[in-house]
Amino acid sequence: MTRATVWSWFGLLYAPHLLRKLKTEVNMQIEIFTKEELLKFKTELIQEIKLAIKSEDAQPKEWLRSSEVRKLLKISSGTLQNLRIKGIIPYEKVGGIFYYAYADIVQLLGEIGNS
Repeated sequence: MTRATVWSWFGLLYAPHLLRKLKTEVNMQIEIFTKEELLKFKTELIQEIKLAIKSEDAQPKEWLRSSEVRKLLKISSGTLQNLRIKGIIPYEKVGGIFYYAYADIVQLLGEIGNS
């Protein structure tokens, strides 16, 4: 018996509207699933979650945080700070967090590759 059910039983003495709720809960139909059906549901759910994650990964973020840029460029935080100070990487600062446009990072990588 759940805590809500216990409170429903206790509340019958004090709140008749809880009796209607309890009658509704009792009249609900119960479906029984086999173990095979649950396993099939589990595998289908996992596949759908994987597809959703892949579709999110396929589209790059528009804005990246400093840690993401450092990993992408394989540079230290000091080097990233120097690139900001020298104006090589454009950025936006929002509430103390630096954000970099993904397009700017891709452009910088292209320039580095062409030089």
